[in-house]
Amino acid sequence: MKVTEYLKNADKTLFSFEILPPLKGQSLTNLLDGIAPLMDFNPPFIDVTYHREEYMYKKHPNGLLEKISTRKRPGTVGICAAIMNKFKVDAVPHLLCGGFSKEETENALIDLYFIGVENVLALRGDAPKLESNFVPEKDGHHYASQLVEQIIGMNHGKYLHDETEVGFQTDFCVGVAGYPEKHFEAPSLNFDLKKLQAKIDAGADYIVTQMFFDNQKYFDFVEKVRAAGIDAPIIPGLKPITTLSQIVNLPKTFFLDLPDDLLTALEKCKSNADVKAVGIEWAIQQSKELIKYGVPTLHYYTMSKADTTYKVAKEVF
Repeated sequence: MKVTEYLKNADKTLFSFEILPPLKGQSLTNLLDGIAPLMDFNPPFIDVTYHREEYMYKKHPNGLLEKISTRKRPGTVGICAAIMNKFKVDAVPHLLCGGFSKEETENALIDLYFIGVENVLALRGDAPKLESNFVPEKDGHHYASQLVEQIIGMNHGKYLHDETEVGFQTDFCVGVAGYPEKHFEAPSLNFDLKKLQAKIDAGADYIVTQMFFDNQKYFDFVEKVRAAGIDAPIIPGLKPITTLSQIVNLPKTFFLDLPDDLLTALEKCKSNADVKAVGIEWAIQQSKELIKYGVPTLHYYTMSKADTTYKVAKEVF
């Protein structure tokens, strides 16, 4: 079932979650065991992130360095199949521009559609850790709007090398990212909204926001998006803070602000246990206010650690 159909048919705020594939060499069992308790909240869909290649350098005896491409978290397609089979919920795989050619994207979409996936989240993705700027793959997409166009094209039977006029038609519902505090590369929020509009114009069906900790940022974002004429559902992304290091790392990694009230509470914490308690309570209050506002879904970024998300959802479900 499509995400937009779940939202349309719901008579109250839904709960959904996002997970990370395990690191290469690790078992899927722990991930599935972690998801199991979250089924208490009847999530209609679970997002599974996709990770582009990273690079490592292998030093040879002669002193030369060999650049080797590797994926630290493979398995998105297989994990989607496992989730749908085990929990009978829809999986929403993420698709990236970065690290993928159009041909690889097409093949991934075919595989996903064959296993029964009906929804995808189309993202540009970030630059590799060793590179400062995003550079697309050869014959890859520069922008998420182009990726959306390819997906929608396949929905109309358009393939890269199809010699027939119309090929087999897929039927994907397409989500895209929105940034209440703007994408870090955008020179202004209005400029960023134009990029969001391009993704909607390309055929995207719904929007999932970057995580935020100040609900007013989300409310203002929704108002601006609606004023721009975009009426797609806007799903808020949430994450409880759980460690002292996240006070620095989250703003640095995701280019977001932490509210002063939250920072004041966190600065009084003397341990990660204290931080987790503050983070859970903040996320509970965020969630309650967003439900009152009438959001379609509360979408939690679990980072594949479901215990804190479970505690939050239990208080507001």
